[in-house]
Amino acid sequence: MDYKQLIIRGISYSQTQSGAYALLLEHEETSVKLPVVIGNFEAQSISLGLEKDIQPPRPLTHDLFSKFVDTVGYELVSVVIYQIIDGVFFSNINFKNKESGEEFVMDARTSDAVAMAVRFDAPIFTTSQVLNEAGILLDLEDTDRDLSDIEEAPAAEGGDMQNMSVEELQSLLEQAVKEEDFDAALEIQEEIKRRKKKID
Repeated sequence: MDYKQLIIRGISYSQTQSGAYALLLEHEETSVKLPVVIGNFEAQSISLGLEKDIQPPRPLTHDLFSKFVDTVGYELVSVVIYQIIDGVFFSNINFKNKESGEEFVMDARTSDAVAMAVRFDAPIFTTSQVLNEAGILLDLEDTDRDLSDIEEAPAAEGGDMQNMSVEELQSLLEQAVKEEDFDAALEIQEEIKRRKKKID
């Protein structure tokens, strides 16, 4: 089958479902975007999977499963979003034994499959049919934002990050990670990155 590779374009708060997020995947050749509604936990997990330098104090479920897969001698080679029915995406995770080359496929929710794929730096694919059925063409300036640029929410209680020094932000980041407030941690880290880019 002729699969189309997707890249992760970003995550934003879902405009249609309260408490949910929209994961935006894109087929680069055609710029067709595939919006997938995911939960808060999966949004955090995907963000943390991409932001390799933020380590939660205890492993998340996807970290735990990734470690297990690696420990038993397998690797995740790809994710395929192969079908959409009534607005629900169906995905497979493709694994391969590092020694024997034996392959096996697991059915998974798309949000879990993507959260695993980012931990293995594995490609994400879909079919032409899924792109035709659920893909949309958007001309959004903010789709080029980093995944962790989730819509602005106050990260620090009683304080505006604009008025804080990098040292204060770093301290706030460490506190947010310790308290497992990953939404805040990602936002603080983005502010630190923006400051460093200006310096460079």
